[in-house]
Amino acid sequence: MLRVNNLSGGYGGKEIVKAISFDVAKGEILGILGPNGSGKSTLLKLITGILKPSTGTVEIDGQPISTYSPKAFARKVAVLPQLHAHAFSHSVRETIELGRYPHQSGLFSSWTKEDERAVQEAMESTAVTRYEQQPIELLSGGEQQRVFVAQAIAQQAPILLLDEPTNHLDIAHQQQLLDMIRKEAMEKELTVISVFHDINLAALYCDRLLLMEDGGVAKIGVPQDVVQEEVINTVYGARVKTQPHLVHPKPQVTLMTTHKEDERDAIITQKNFKVSGERVVLEAKVPLKTYSSAVHNAGFGWYQTFINRHVNQNYNARNVQQEMTSYLLENQFSLSTTVGMMTAAFTENVAIQTVKADFGTVIIAVTAGLGNAVDVAEVIKRQDDDVVGTVNTWIIVNGHLSDEAFIQAIVTATEAKAKAFQFEKVKDPIAHTIATETSTDSILVAATQQGENLPYAGLITPLGKSIAQGVYECTVEAIQMEKKRKVKRSIQ
Repeated sequence: MLRVNNLSGGYGGKEIVKAISFDVAKGEILGILGPNGSGKSTLLKLITGILKPSTGTVEIDGQPISTYSPKAFARKVAVLPQLHAHAFSHSVRETIELGRYPHQSGLFSSWTKEDERAVQEAMESTAVTRYEQQPIELLSGGEQQRVFVAQAIAQQAPILLLDEPTNHLDIAHQQQLLDMIRKEAMEKELTVISVFHDINLAALYCDRLLLMEDGGVAKIGVPQDVVQEEVINTVYGARVKTQPHLVHPKPQVTLMTTHKEDERDAIITQKNFKVSGERVVLEAKVPLKTYSSAVHNAGFGWYQTFINRHVNQNYNARNVQQEMTSYLLENQFSLSTTVGMMTAAFTENVAIQTVKADFGTVIIAVTAGLGNAVDVAEVIKRQDDDVVGTVNTWIIVNGHLSDEAFIQAIVTATEAKAKAFQFEKVKDPIAHTIATETSTDSILVAATQQGENLPYAGLITPLGKSIAQGVYECTVEAIQMEKKRKVKRSIQ
């Protein structure tokens, strides 16, 4: 274990690091964060003994570092500094071999099998083996960085101190390097302390974070406790948003710019819709923040084109996503900016309504095909079938929605749709009870993220009431158009 007790120090009598205390256990990675000039690198130099502290101590395994000889300290601690000066040329292999110096003894030390194994493993894990015989000064900055990391790994010290180890590295080598360090920490119980500039990398790979401000500790703890909007905004003086990583249970930061789109360009009206017998298309002038259960580009994202296309009752593609992708490409729609869904309803019968409220407007668009209407309470008794029905519901909000409001909007719309099914007495043809939806329904909520902030979309809010009214009325209208079409077809 490495322990820092009330550590202070700096340069020329100026105290840069002020009364910092923490400890790091075996197998743990502690990331040090902070704005430029906050004392991150100075703290690392105090821990390594390069700088003498004005107060406090650093202990390794309960023993002050001042009691270790340089070679004994090097057997305990490997250090990767931020900058490297080359007094003379070494090959990559020779540079990495220097990491074995602390393990040599006597005047005529011999190279052991253990030394060779450590160097080979270090080169392989940092992907520098192919540069083995090249002079290090001929490598790029990123390649040199990996060589010096390999040197520190070859040292095989139980404590590894790193000052911005991902400097000069592209994202692939950042990932490879930090994955390797994470693996070493887990499998060999390596204690790692690393300075980071990149908050997201630190949050993703570290067990705990120490956030510095003006030489002191602003916050220390697990990433979820440290990487919080108000904390980062205050310490860095930058506008950020935090959200969970898409795959790992770690927070990530998004930088917020001060630039805003022209709100006049962002506003959506019914004029943005194009309706035909083949599809309903909404083209926005700027991307809308979107949450949907669409076939193409489902989930959260920013999209500018929205398509609800008609397919016949017998539609049965083996790979629906692939078929939809082909359709979009054939019709010259951008795959990256388009949300695509499909319906067995006749798209020219789409019901579109603008609902006005004090905050702005909500536009609702609903297509209703009833070929596979189901009662949610009876669905467990049904056999799987491929009948296409589909009530597709679009909710377009001219306003700024929170993530919570997106989800609440879906809940509110689903309740309104079920009420419309009840009003129109749409029945489950198998259970012979009132249906609540069709088995292949899809929904989309999109917002301009301009104008008034709308944090909630429940039924007690103006936004929720607007969605409820619009979805209910449009669903009723779309169902009635579908019923009339069936009656007309039966007469013919």
